[in-house]
Amino acid sequence: MINAFLDYLSLEKKYSVHTVTAYKNDLISFRDFLVLEYDQENILEVHYPQIRSWIVVLVNSKISNRTINRKVSSLKSFYKFLQKTNQIDNNPLSKHKALKVEKRVQVPFSFKEIDAVINQIEIDNDFTSIRNRLIVELFYSTGIRRAELINIKERDISFSDKTIKVLGKRNKERFVPLLSSVIQTLKRYLELKKEFSIGLEELFITEKGNKIYETLVYRIINSYFSRVSSKEKKSPHILRHSFATHLLNEGADLNSVKELLGHSSLASTQVYTQNSLDVIKKVYNQSHPRSNKKG
Repeated sequence: MINAFLDYLSLEKKYSVHTVTAYKNDLISFRDFLVLEYDQENILEVHYPQIRSWIVVLVNSKISNRTINRKVSSLKSFYKFLQKTNQIDNNPLSKHKALKVEKRVQVPFSFKEIDAVINQIEIDNDFTSIRNRLIVELFYSTGIRRAELINIKERDISFSDKTIKVLGKRNKERFVPLLSSVIQTLKRYLELKKEFSIGLEELFITEKGNKIYETLVYRIINSYFSRVSSKEKKSPHILRHSFATHLLNEGADLNSVKELLGHSSLASTQVYTQNSLDVIKKVYNQSHPRSNKKG
């Protein structure tokens, strides 16, 4: 049953391997709980009080409400699948209410911090430095996700159109424009890459000629921005967040930002408008004749 559900997520919903693995771990965790606490192996014959007991155990384990909600969401999706395939009549989680979570405030990098990092990498002209600079520039100038960056192929680049093809969530393709400055870095990187890789189609590689991986990309971003920023979070996602926030602050249309980010709905993009609103409020308070800016 679980395997059939995981196949459904992978083959029909086109979820990434990472996401499918997360679902699998959540379901196995609940199944193990059933066996341990209720001596019950049949995951079909579950009642909400049993799930509630599992949630209590998770809460007492000091797991965050956000993580618990994600685990319960995995379980709810599983039972929806069983209901859809006529294996159960009712979803035991149909009336469940998620635990309250505090809103995460994600602070974007400033223009000054991003420029400082790019200028810092400019000092060296070796393969690793040029690659790292290109990674920073692509994240900030395109807003792509870390998984999207890792999976870019050389053939996805069009120098004539000044675009790059990105394969987003659920295998949805989109074309993102490239700045002239990024194209210059890209061309220099491709020249140096020839010395490290023969025939590897992925754009980004390690010094050993292998495909770059997620933890390395995170370390690159975290390392450079730790030198110039005191912000709590310094990750590829914060660069994506900075991309969207800065565009909106400069007057970009929300729908255009949505398309660039590869969001399926405006609701996902609207989370970035808060920082834009903060800038508007600041300008308003500094400019309005009735504001209390002077006192």
